[in-house]
Amino acid sequence: MKVVNAVKFIFPGISENERTARAVVSAFLVQLDPTVEELADIRTAVSEAVTNAIVHGYRKSRGDVELHMKLLEDREVYLRIKDHGCGIADITQAMQPLFTTAPEEERAGLGFAVMESFMDKLQVKSAPEKGTTVTMRKKLGSLPCRVK
Repeated sequence: MKVVNAVKFIFPGISENERTARAVVSAFLVQLDPTVEELADIRTAVSEAVTNAIVHGYRKSRGDVELHMKLLEDREVYLRIKDHGCGIADITQAMQPLFTTAPEEERAGLGFAVMESFMDKLQVKSAPEKGTTVTMRKKLGSLPCRVK
């Protein structure tokens, strides 16, 4: 599918930058004129992926998070969030609702479930000590009719 526009944003994996990632995604998507619900869904999914990278990928260490955003033809949004942290040994287990690697921090373990429910496609690739890449896609609805 043809890429209409793309931006790559790299930022330090600290919790203060979770809201920055949401703001960057929002600003990038404005050009598609998404509905409030579509924008909220995408922002939430990105927030969950970025939080996972920071809390679980880097744990107590620091590293960068990469946010790749693409607008594809036919109003499809492509997002890839990548960290270079500790990775996930068992992706199937990690994607189970309520599973968490940080129970001491009172994490609910619902991040992947939230991403799956708000996006059309979710793919997770990871390996121990090689980081994690979360890829998500969502096709936005048709533009509303504009009265002139």
